[in-house]
This record gives sequence, structure tokens and C-alpha cells, in this order.
Amino acid sequence: MNLSKVFSKTLVTSPERQQEADADLVIIKRVQAGDVAAFDALIRKYRERLFGVVYNLTSNREDTADLVQDSFIKAFQAINRFHGQSAFFTWLYKIAVNTTLSHLRKNKLRQFFSLEKIQEDDPSAKILGDLTDKSGVDRDAYLRELQEKLNEAMQKLSIKHRTVITLFEIDGLSHAEIADVMECSEGTVRSRLHYAKQFLQGELSKYLR
Repeated sequence: MNLSKVFSKTLVTSPERQQEADADLVIIKRVQAGDVAAFDALIRKYRERLFGVVYNLTSNREDTADLVQDSFIKAFQAINRFHGQSAFFTWLYKIAVNTTLSHLRKNKLRQFFSLEKIQEDDPSAKILGDLTDKSGVDRDAYLRELQEKLNEAMQKLSIKHRTVITLFEIDGLSHAEIADVMECSEGTVRSRLHYAKQFLQGELSKYLR
């Protein structure tokens, strides 16, 4: 089994990305023109996606809720500095990731990746079916063990490596988008992603068929 099947990943095509960016820009221009209430549409649109990214870095719902709220506040306060040089969601994620990383460094929290998103998503039955042929109690025990081992493995990664694999595998960002969010080169993103995947594959080798 490939490591990617352990992660929940929803890909968005380039045309859809462009349509999304164009629609966002219309709303942003309204906000910049003084229609502050229009920003609520961006919050509704991206709150769940942003929550997923931050939660997979903190594994703490209360912290995640606070960090997501802080990120939207920072984005609103800086909205006049957004000129469409990148997609809004990339700009927003950069704010959220930087806010989260500052929080993690400040609090020195233990980090855990969660399979919860996989289990709650619509295609969960297929994904869980790929993970194991077990059923009932055996499957529950297997998933608990896999969760524990994945948590342990993710914690061993540096924050930067954990962030890269979270943005790539959970939220489906491209190498270029991750590089923009993390303010590094695409080569650095590929290198960190390769290392993180190799490390996790080694740690979870008994579960990857």
C-alpha cells in the first residue's frame, strides 16, 4: 500500500483554482472598497479547509479554533495589502501557517497527526478498506494502533517537515503553493517532502502493503 493512501487528499484542478481565485478577487475588491461584511463570504468558504490544515499541525481543537480566528483577523487587517499577486487561499494559508508555527514554537507543544479527517470524509469506507482487510473489533484495534504509530512518527519530524507533508497530503497544495506559503524554494519543498515521506514509510512499513 502506498503511503498516500494513509492520507486524505482532495485534488483541485488548475482551471478550478483559477475560477476560485477570480471569484475571491471580486469579493476582496468589495472588502477593500469598504464592504467589510463581504469578508464573511471568505470566512465561510475557507474556514473548514483552514481548520483542517491547522488542526493537523496542532491536534488540539481549542487551539485550532483560536488560531483560525486569529488568522482571519490578521487577513482582514491586512486585506488592503493583497493585490492578487498570489491566490487568496495561498496568502491566507501563509498567514495561518505562520501564526500556527509561532504558536507551536512558543508553547513547544507535542504534535500529532490525526486520522480523524480520513475517517470522517465521504470516501472513508474505501480508504479504510485499503488500509486493512480486517473488520469489526480487529479493524478498530488496527486503526488505533496505526493512529498511535502515525502520531509517533509525525512527532519525530521537524515542524517544517510536518508542515510540508500536511499541506501536500491533507490539503492538496502544489509544490509551488507550499513554497509560497513557507517562503522557501520549490526545491526545498520537494526535499522536505521526500524526506518526510521516506521517514514515515520507514516508520510505518509494517502497515504499508
